[in-house]
Amino acid sequence: MDSGTHFVFGTHEQHGFVAAFTSSMPAHLAHWFLVREQFEPVPDQPGLFRLTDPERDGPRRTHQAVHDLRRHGYAVQADVALDPAASASPPRPVRPNGLLERRSRIAQAAAGRSSQRGSAPTTSPPSARPIPPKPASAPTVHLTASATGRSR
Repeated sequence: MDSGTHFVFGTHEQHGFVAAFTSSMPAHLAHWFLVREQFEPVPDQPGLFRLTDPERDGPRRTHQAVHDLRRHGYAVQADVALDPAASASPPRPVRPNGLLERRSRIAQAAAGRSSQRGSAPTTSPPSARPIPPKPASAPTVHLTASATGRSR
């Protein structure tokens, strides 16, 4: 095992999906992470954690825990079946001129007229809305003391 490894994931015939942490990881921090990833400490086995409810989509949940810990920057070793890096989806078939074809489709779409626009775009800015004239005088409103709620 690499000396920089923080967590190790695998399967155990008695406990199902298990995880452990190495000495390069503080125990309290490892416990915190593993509990949040739905692992629980195995009684009488210090440092060993098992997945809670392994019958409930155990492989996927363990796979996700490995992925999450790596995303947080931790070095994780896992059995091949539980390792997201080892079980990545197969690569898509590569088309020889895929990029060229895509650029060509984009250029054709850009050259065609859009059905959403009825007319060609204008190059001049839209005319400004007219500002209504300011009134020459405004009515004066006199408030009484009772209307304002203040006393004199």
